[in-house]
Amino acid sequence: MRLLLTLILTILPLPAAACGLALVLAVDVSGSVDQREYRIQMDGLAAALRDGIVVDALIDQEAQVSLIQWSGSSRQEVSVPWTRLTRVADVYRLADAIEAAPRRWRNYSTAIGEALALAVDAFAALEKTIACDRRVIDVSGDGVSNEGPPPQNMRKVLRQAGISVNALAIEEEGEDLTAYFYENLIDGEGAFVITANGFQDYPAQIRRKLQRETTKQLSRLLPH
Repeated sequence: MRLLLTLILTILPLPAAACGLALVLAVDVSGSVDQREYRIQMDGLAAALRDGIVVDALIDQEAQVSLIQWSGSSRQEVSVPWTRLTRVADVYRLADAIEAAPRRWRNYSTAIGEALALAVDAFAALEKTIACDRRVIDVSGDGVSNEGPPPQNMRKVLRQAGISVNALAIEEEGEDLTAYFYENLIDGEGAFVITANGFQDYPAQIRRKLQRETTKQLSRLLPH
């Protein structure tokens, strides 16, 4: 009997470890973003991850977090792979890796739909080894999609996979990007857009955004 039990345990796959949140951070590196603005994004994102509320929320959920840089068609990359966060040191190492990530592209268009597609593939790969209660894509950008499939075409796939999309609209030249993201990008239960009034406002708003999407209880308290 013991031998049979041992054989069954050997054949069956081990149950996947659970996590409360899988989060893809998708950062715009298209041609409209200059080197100074790229630096503001990466440094601001790293600082937001080190925020005490965010750190505690990520650890409490044993979150898995990854970074994608996205630009024009066929120019999307996972720059920081899935990282499991169970200690403060894990979160700080992730923040350091994001801060140090080199820019992958310059002077290309804006293909938000393809960025979402890469994120979906990243979630599928993660799900082979670990089950997460929530799957969220955090998209930040300063322009509308102008290349590749439009982001709204991804909604069916996202819903089937149980993935929510939130957005940070970096408003620069009078274009109502916030409204565009509301209508064409965000999706899923409780999905939201936060507006940054230019790149200088990005660090404060990405911190606010991460607080909201990593902490369920806090997300119900913060203004939309």
